[in-house]
Amino acid sequence: MKPAELLHTWLHRQLSAPTRQWIDSQCGLLAGNPRDRELYLSISLVSRKLGKEDLRLDDGDLAQAHEARESWDPRGWSIDQAGRILFLLSAKAASEKFRAWLDQLCQTADVGELVAFYRGLPLYPDQPSHRLRAAEGVRSNMKAVFEAVAHRNPYPREQLPEGAWNQMVLKALFVGSALNPIQGLDERSNPTLMRMLCDYAHERWAATRPVSPELWRCVGRHADAAALADLQRVLETGTTPERQAVALALSDCPHPEARKLLARAPDLERAIASGKVTWNRVVQPS
Repeated sequence: MKPAELLHTWLHRQLSAPTRQWIDSQCGLLAGNPRDRELYLSISLVSRKLGKEDLRLDDGDLAQAHEARESWDPRGWSIDQAGRILFLLSAKAASEKFRAWLDQLCQTADVGELVAFYRGLPLYPDQPSHRLRAAEGVRSNMKAVFEAVAHRNPYPREQLPEGAWNQMVLKALFVGSALNPIQGLDERSNPTLMRMLCDYAHERWAATRPVSPELWRCVGRHADAAALADLQRVLETGTTPERQAVALALSDCPHPEARKLLARAPDLERAIASGKVTWNRVVQPS
């Protein structure tokens, strides 16, 4: 199934017969050559017609989502968000027209609507044409909107250039947003990001403010001598989650000195080797 077909199936399964009929009528209208007003009106009525309950998905649904669009993860979506994206995907138009629709919708949207439109990024046609839209979402001061782009969304990993990617990761830490749900976090780590994060850690230390243990995840793989000194400092003086995070970073570092540092914490080295300490467990301890 295509993503739009899955959204349609999931909504039909959860909604009443009259609401299903309304969805089908709107999808039929939009599948033609809809006027701007028709699309905007359909989308504006979604919350009133569908409600805002969580979209109920099981493991099979999530597997289908991944098959329909690699790395698509609709966990946490609501019914109204799914409806808005379904209508956008149902509306047939050239890529420039679609982009104009999306820009107009985002300009007039409330927070809940913005979250929907940004979560839909990996499903839209002509993926590269939405890079500026994604960058706009990353710049948002609204945490929910930022996370709609950054969390469980393959679009940033696939489409954001390195500079925008690095700024997204740094901003996640700045606004207190978790790094773990960012897709491609390890594969897109890079030396420039490593240095940015170490500089940020120094700023936090200078202000006697805590540093998220997750920060070190994007440091280890590209650590230079200065970064290794930072890792050593945390290994020797940090809290348990911080020491675990630094040990994981050292285990991912190709620098010969990293192995020597990790050997100074044999308990953590063994815990990593046995799978008892992972990034998931550091972030969400049992």
